[in-house]
Amino acid sequence: MTTFTVWKFDDPQGAQKAETILEYAAADGLVKIVDHAVVTWPKGEPQPKTEHKHDDRRRGTGWGALWGLMVGTLFLVPVVGAAVGASIGAISKATEGTGIRREDLEKIRTSITEGTSALFLVTENADLDRLGERFHGLPKTLVTTNLTDAERDVLMETFGGTSH
Repeated sequence: MTTFTVWKFDDPQGAQKAETILEYAAADGLVKIVDHAVVTWPKGEPQPKTEHKHDDRRRGTGWGALWGLMVGTLFLVPVVGAAVGASIGAISKATEGTGIRREDLEKIRTSITEGTSALFLVTENADLDRLGERFHGLPKTLVTTNLTDAERDVLMETFGGTSH
């Protein structure tokens, strides 16, 4: 099963630490990483920074578009009533059919704030409970969307450049 997962960490370095743990988990066969990005938002910074990791070099541009669209729309637009609603609406339209719901986007937007970080993942065959155990000691919150085969196909075609 393919999942879109966002792990939010309560400090700006948490996602980078989790990324190292994730790489070990992938090497141990606990998870297959399709693509991922690390978002860090240090205290005092006006906006978060995103590092797209290009797990799939052939399709990295598409995944970069997803992460750029998501982070740009969720965090870099003005935080004013109608603008927030419009930005969430725009990204939910762009991710329509992918299994990433408007409610998920709103939760991500309100959870990731100054002084936190997040690890955004698209994975296959992940044991999220065991992966979460590997993140032991890192204060975290899990936001996840399990994708149906049809949603996976839309996500892969839209951002990954291919389906199955």
